[in-house]
Amino acid sequence: MSVLPVLKFPNPQLARRSVPVTQFDQALHDLSANMLETMYEEGGIGLAAPQVGQLKRLIVVDVREGEGETDEARRTPRVYVNPEILERSGELITEEGCLSVEEFTAEVARAQRIRLAYQHTDGTPDEAVLEDLAAVCVQHEVDHLNGRLFIDHLPPLKRQMVKKRLAKLYRSA
Repeated sequence: MSVLPVLKFPNPQLARRSVPVTQFDQALHDLSANMLETMYEEGGIGLAAPQVGQLKRLIVVDVREGEGETDEARRTPRVYVNPEILERSGELITEEGCLSVEEFTAEVARAQRIRLAYQHTDGTPDEAVLEDLAAVCVQHEVDHLNGRLFIDHLPPLKRQMVKKRLAKLYRSA
């Protein structure tokens, strides 16, 4: 496995919509494994393929729900291919950050519970009901697949100010 470079805002690829995965092969399995390794290395709980330069409908998440002696023992990695949110209910406001949007967090309202249709890396279809942090994380990553960032959920004036500030910050770096 290898760590992949994570694209940073304002990279225009982050605003593009991903295409469905149609080939369920070793390359897909390798990409998902590399994405998980990248997510762990970067200290995140979710990562979407567009963030590593792949416009594929693929996300990985790990909200580390277990209790173990080491960080690795607590890992609960999930890979969702072609995820589609079928139902949303409730509301949860959480402080979100993003591996592609450094040095900024914001409160975002999301559904507290979702029903998700997806495929495994072998193409097998499945569904899951996710709640709380897992639901928030998947919604955040699905937004990436649709070319949206969490800052796109901010009120228009604040969003414009944040995007300007972040673009200036990244240009000066």
